[in-house]
Amino acid sequence: MRKMMTFAVMVAMCFAAVSFAQTKKIDEKMNSVLWEISGNGLKESSFVLGTFHMMCEKDFQIKPKVFGALKKVQKVVFEIDYSNPKEIVEMQKMMLSEKKLSEQLSVDDANELNEILKAYGTTLEAVDDYSVQALYSILGMKVIPCPQEEIRMYEIELLKIALKEGKAVGGLEKVVDQLAFLGKSYDLKEAMRQLKLGQAYEELSKEMIKGYINEDLVVLDKLIKDVRFMSVDQERWMLTERNIQWVDKDMPEMMSAGSVLFGVGSGHLMGDNGVVALLRERGYTVKPVY
Repeated sequence: MRKMMTFAVMVAMCFAAVSFAQTKKIDEKMNSVLWEISGNGLKESSFVLGTFHMMCEKDFQIKPKVFGALKKVQKVVFEIDYSNPKEIVEMQKMMLSEKKLSEQLSVDDANELNEILKAYGTTLEAVDDYSVQALYSILGMKVIPCPQEEIRMYEIELLKIALKEGKAVGGLEKVVDQLAFLGKSYDLKEAMRQLKLGQAYEELSKEMIKGYINEDLVVLDKLIKDVRFMSVDQERWMLTERNIQWVDKDMPEMMSAGSVLFGVGSGHLMGDNGVVALLRERGYTVKPVY
């Protein structure tokens, strides 16, 4: 179970790493990962928390203000519902492909991928049954600068606390929904290109962790706003379309039923089509919590 959770969040981490590429002028400096949502007919405030999916134990912390928000809400909702066994099964399905990677490539491309993978301590033969999305778990192992046993997954740790305190939990979307968006954003050739950037991702991850600890979303935005990591099309499918769906349907429905703490990758908060701006456009008051 933990192994599958680790794999799923590692995949999520790799895509979250390219999800800080939006910008927008917002009155407040973006120096909080926690935002309060009120107004627009809501009887109680809800909150949206920007998470950093994985980090080393030495860097990991859940700040007191997050515990404060947790105590005020009735439900905790992540991008997907990590407590749902059906979602875990879908994660397992996501890891494998019906068609081998080598069968999807020319001989030259297959040889190139094999050489790329050697830098990660594996071979194409060893991962030939992986899905394209699963290849990113290999990248995830590289960008987190500590042994796997020292990795802490923010959503999983917060989920444990929420369940212990008797909070209801849920997800904004299903694993199959995420898989569909990933499929529109990343093909096998793009996965190969991204794997070549392993060293760049490793350095980027260290700086992003610093930015997250300091709660400076502007710094995070500047670090990742690089055409090497995200195209316009990828931004559309990995961020914009999902954010709009959450803000237009899922979040309002959940908030109208009771107070919620939403935990989503921090990159979803920023930009013209970030959750903060979209909620404000729809009439909500969204304020940083310091």
